[in-house]
Amino acid sequence: MRIAMVGAGYVGLVSGACFSEFGHDVVCVDTDADKIARLERGEIPIYEPGLDELVAASVKAKRLAYTTDLARAVDGAEAVFIAVGTPSRRGDGQADLTYVHAAARDIARALRHPTVVITKSTVPVGTGREVLRILREARPDLAIDVASNPEFLREGAAIEDFRRPDRVVVGAESERARAVLRELYRPLFLIETPVLFTGIETAELIKYAANAFLATKITFINEMADLCEKVGADVHDVARGIGLDGRIGRKFLHPGPGFGGSCFPKDTRALVAIADQAGTPSRIVAATVAVNESRKRAMAGRLIAAAGGSVKGKTVAVLGLTFKPNTDDMRESASLDILPMLVAAGATVRAFDPQGMDESRKLMPDLTYCDSPYAAMTGADALLILTEWNEFRALDLGRAKSLLKTPLVVDLRNIYSPADMAARGFRYLSVGRASLPPAGR
Repeated sequence: MRIAMVGAGYVGLVSGACFSEFGHDVVCVDTDADKIARLERGEIPIYEPGLDELVAASVKAKRLAYTTDLARAVDGAEAVFIAVGTPSRRGDGQADLTYVHAAARDIARALRHPTVVITKSTVPVGTGREVLRILREARPDLAIDVASNPEFLREGAAIEDFRRPDRVVVGAESERARAVLRELYRPLFLIETPVLFTGIETAELIKYAANAFLATKITFINEMADLCEKVGADVHDVARGIGLDGRIGRKFLHPGPGFGGSCFPKDTRALVAIADQAGTPSRIVAATVAVNESRKRAMAGRLIAAAGGSVKGKTVAVLGLTFKPNTDDMRESASLDILPMLVAAGATVRAFDPQGMDESRKLMPDLTYCDSPYAAMTGADALLILTEWNEFRALDLGRAKSLLKTPLVVDLRNIYSPADMAARGFRYLSVGRASLPPAGR
């Protein structure tokens, strides 16, 4: 099938490349001429493991192309996806649909034949109906169907999530739309992937409900971690103990500094706004949003307290800036709350991240950026671990201790053992686990 992907950002580019791998012909279209030019040169504007190889193979096979010309992209397309951004709107937290509505109007003007327009962007309930109204009002001469096909891609694992998803959700009300989506995802039927067909509004809500539930699990285990610290329990054992219950499950029960990224913060705020607008407030999700935001701010206080109540004139080495490993995404990362607070408290922050430093330099120019974890540690009064990149899991701890002015490690991802760190002479603080005195004290 021929597909037009409107929006060549994270979702659009990953989805377009994966559809092309399925054998479909895909044209990604974007208004950002510089982005399209970079893609045509073979440069991938985002970091996602395996995406560069997948894109290169699809381009070589002539199943993936790029353009700024929407009319060219939709010409002959049997499916047109809307995969543009839906950032949080200032003031009320609702998703900003400016780009979605603009894409719908542009698609309507460019179409010359009947097609199915599919929202891939995460959008509030009712958006699909509004997109259909825009399309049919602008082009009453064409038979245009609308469907919702929300994405469930984890940054850092997006390609595998597309190839082997837990499920595919399709919100469609016409048989033509359902038939087109069935054909698009036909390769997944071979591995018996569940494909759930629903109404459009239901599909839109599934996306928000899924992300809100996962965000709530993260926030819950973070609150349990705080309780563990007060009563002498171990949060990892608590997580295992409840996660082995099949009704709860083990995933998303990892304590840390709070969730971030492009989805959970935006989608939980949007769901709160949707529920308020519908007159059925979602108090659990609203509490999740509030607790998560306050938690990020509180994490700076943990390091300051560990450093004796003040970091003025001290140097803090920081490992990890992105909201999670295997991505260069800085959106809503805990580092954006924690590190400016340390700088404001008088600390010099020396940071290293394998992929996030280019973007971080734009957002936090006051930091000192280093070319390795050990360069960041040299002469530092404390080490703060913020992101659990694999290369931070097996540091040369002997070298780290020799480089640090003070062997203080605050690990907000719990990637080391308290007993092992104490035996090596570190003062080691983690999340939801008891600290042990360093060996020799």
